[in-house]
Amino acid sequence: MHRWLSTSPRRRSAALLTILALPLALAGCADNNPPRPSTTTPIQAPVTSVARPAAQKASFAPVTSAKPKVKYKAGEDPDFAERCGWPVKCPQPLPGAILPRKRIVAYYGNPQSKRMGVLGEYPKEEMLRRLKGEAARWEKTDPAHPVQPALHLIAVVAQGTPGKAGKYRMVMPDEIVSQVYGWAREANALLFIDIQTGHDDIRAILPRFEWLLKNPDVHLGIDPEFNLIKSRKVPGTKIGTYDAADVNYVTGYLQDLVRKYHLPPKVLTVHRFTRNGVTNARSIVLRPEVQIVMNMDGWGAPWLKRDSYKDYVVAEPVQYTGFKLFYHNDTKKGDPLLTPQEVLRLHPKPLYIQYQ
Repeated sequence: MHRWLSTSPRRRSAALLTILALPLALAGCADNNPPRPSTTTPIQAPVTSVARPAAQKASFAPVTSAKPKVKYKAGEDPDFAERCGWPVKCPQPLPGAILPRKRIVAYYGNPQSKRMGVLGEYPKEEMLRRLKGEAARWEKTDPAHPVQPALHLIAVVAQGTPGKAGKYRMVMPDEIVSQVYGWAREANALLFIDIQTGHDDIRAILPRFEWLLKNPDVHLGIDPEFNLIKSRKVPGTKIGTYDAADVNYVTGYLQDLVRKYHLPPKVLTVHRFTRNGVTNARSIVLRPEVQIVMNMDGWGAPWLKRDSYKDYVVAEPVQYTGFKLFYHNDTKKGDPLLTPQEVLRLHPKPLYIQYQ
């Protein structure tokens, strides 16, 4: 859905839309840091010589070079990232793992709404053509990471009304989910199903999608913004949260699926753009069968998006990082959409890119 970024406090500017309306170290994993729970050479300025008479040369001190001071924008400083704990210690990628070898570029939304994201904004053929173009741009910018395109479908949509189940969420019909899965396969893309729980419990709703997640090219996204089971607030009036315990349940569930169906590792994206969006992040368990992406999911001016990436993703390392770009909301106040070149100046470099 549409997230916003603001300096303080971080509040929504619009009502919730309903369904109708890298090298390895740069990717964020290494083996040289303290373990999490689990089952440069400096740049130097060139030396320049000073012309002077031969008789005077002996009286001059040797010419030394000085390091130029690099000025980084928020989220780009590798020293800050290192102090925060990057690169993190990760399980060794299993056969078939997508990250960190590839970068995922995804289109987000729902085909039932033109206002929830680019996935539903355009007819299928145009949407897939645009996705292919974005994937090519990213691969050209960073040839070291082949791009894996993806469709990121909001399969459970938070609602402003309780509905028949009283859960403030709508589960999309299997026919719609299967349709988008067919589009993904047509484009040689992955499918991510995204869950906005509303007042439902992720433990109750996630098993509903085993029929889909048992496929090797289907992955998962969870959205703390719309997890309001504790506060009982209406989605869109308050920002929700997930705790590490919730994330650990999800990764444990995915781990079991991988083992049960003999699958390659699953990718799990966790949207985040506030301090309390994910609590106790350092207690998140890393499992070889699941690759966790903390996805900076907020819209605003470029400086504000960088600040949020620094504060809520870099400052609390988990495993891999992602970055969301909003074609409309990022630019509605006249700001430019960040380019692949600009996003890849962030440290660590995001390996999951999502367009809404």
